[in-house]
Amino acid sequence: MKFYNVIIKYRLQLGIAFILIGIATNVYSSFWPAFLPYLVGVVMIFGHFFFGPLRLIQEHMETGNVEGAEKVLSTIKFPNLLYKPIRSVYYTLKGNLAMMKQDFDGAEKNMKKGLDLGMPMKEAEGASLLQMGMLAMQKNNLRQAESYIRQALRKGLPDKENQAAAYLQLCSIMMTKREFRAAKDFFRKAKALKPTTPQIVDQIKQIEKYISRIPG
Repeated sequence: MKFYNVIIKYRLQLGIAFILIGIATNVYSSFWPAFLPYLVGVVMIFGHFFFGPLRLIQEHMETGNVEGAEKVLSTIKFPNLLYKPIRSVYYTLKGNLAMMKQDFDGAEKNMKKGLDLGMPMKEAEGASLLQMGMLAMQKNNLRQAESYIRQALRKGLPDKENQAAAYLQLCSIMMTKREFRAAKDFFRKAKALKPTTPQIVDQIKQIEKYISRIPG
């Protein structure tokens, strides 16, 4: 796997090297012996621009290495050449990294680009919509936040942690709108999922302290 990652990392340079080998073979021999290095070189260069190095980001994202992930993304000089689903993932990742750095405007801009291109999986689209909803919450745009989060739930979210987070956000929005019955309903749905993420568990505990005392 590490060998494959090295190939991806240096795919462009290797592609150029194979093309040069092909040219040299062509000059000193003939075209047919040069055909294979030409072919390998073209495939590698094409792969670099069409598929990109996004596979290399996975390890950085799992370990929370924002700097490493940004370094990989910075090697993509022509994102418009990426295959459309991969281009969508590219912008979504840029949005996620911007969120980690609390650059909410940059996050929103890139997440929108990813959504407009179409996500390769419905669950991924749902997760992106949920993040857009949370960004809208940060900007206190409750109407937009509610719209995004409801869309996220309709599209589907990848796990119960994300689902619980979505219901809790809707619960918070409903309380702000003084729609207490709806707030309680969303809170019950979040709690029923039995999430284990500490932040979500703590949020449930905080809301539980006073939600039973509100009317509705």
